[in-house]
Amino acid sequence: MKTTITFAIICFAFIVSAIGQEKYTTKTGQIDFEASVPSFEEVKAANSNVSAVLDASTGKFAALALMKGFRFKVALMEEHFNENYIESSKYPKATFKGIIQDFDISEISGKSDYSIKGTFNMHGTDKEMEVPAVISVNGDTVMLTAQFVMQPEDFNIKIPSIVSNKIAEDVNVFAEFSLQKQ
Repeated sequence: MKTTITFAIICFAFIVSAIGQEKYTTKTGQIDFEASVPSFEEVKAANSNVSAVLDASTGKFAALALMKGFRFKVALMEEHFNENYIESSKYPKATFKGIIQDFDISEISGKSDYSIKGTFNMHGTDKEMEVPAVISVNGDTVMLTAQFVMQPEDFNIKIPSIVSNKIAEDVNVFAEFSLQKQ
């Protein structure tokens, strides 16, 4: 009897916590970055297998990118990125967890500007960030795009002096997520 009551309480708690939650997810988000310097070879990569989740009832947003998922035009550049800079074997992923400020999905019409405050983790280092985002809703799809700038030194990523003049100090990042209602 105790087991049945305990099970019923756990089920009720699960159901109550699920009511009102509007989860939107994707496994095909896109993150592009560019750290090119004029007169040198383009330093640019894209990852189109980024996972993300949005809890529309709370505004909580999280994204995860596998570092080996970034693709460069030049294979050697991709190898150096993974082995020498990002150290993908040691730090295989980058994550962002935050809350969209003043988010209310019912108030979105057209494209709306928001700010996401959260923690970015890359290369084993956390950095608090505030990322501007544009969000729109179309039926059961939430589109979220963001553009921001990062610096490798903020994440303890060392750029050897021999190539430092070929890589920009500011890395421009563009993220795009088409999140589907679950």
